[in-house]
Amino acid sequence: MKKKEEQEEDVIFEPEEESSFKTKSQDQLKKKLKTCEEERKEYLAGWQKARADLINLRKQDEIEKQNLRKFITEDLISELISTLDSFDMAFANKDSWESVPKEWRTGVEYIYNQLIETLSRHGLSTIKPLNNTFDPQKHEAVEMVHGKDNIVVEVIQKGYELNGKIIRSAKVKVGTGENS
Repeated sequence: MKKKEEQEEDVIFEPEEESSFKTKSQDQLKKKLKTCEEERKEYLAGWQKARADLINLRKQDEIEKQNLRKFITEDLISELISTLDSFDMAFANKDSWESVPKEWRTGVEYIYNQLIETLSRHGLSTIKPLNNTFDPQKHEAVEMVHGKDNIVVEVIQKGYELNGKIIRSAKVKVGTGENS
């Protein structure tokens, strides 16, 4: 009978040992699983942050490229304005302009219009202050003359805007409100 009791004892002890083994093993597995889950969350958060940083960096890079394009465009157009001034001076001298053959004048006017059209497509527009109220943000008063008060009487030099930004103020004569 002892064998049966020993067998029973063995059977009783085995499940307890297996149970404690399973419990220890399960505890270890649970801890390892918890650790893995925490690491996964960390890695996921890190990946998401890196991805967001990359997206933000790309957006910032695109903004910088656009600003650089604007700066280069503004710089180039600012330099071309002196060429427009040369055309305006040539057109303003009526005696010299009329003495040139008509075909030549037509060609020069065509080139001038092409240049104006190209610059317009890139956002350049002429400030047209004549007979309008003087605006110190757009106009530079070079002389005060008799005429309607605070009205631009004459344009000395054209002003220009590039995409809504003043790149050169118009030089003007402004009326003082005193009539002669």
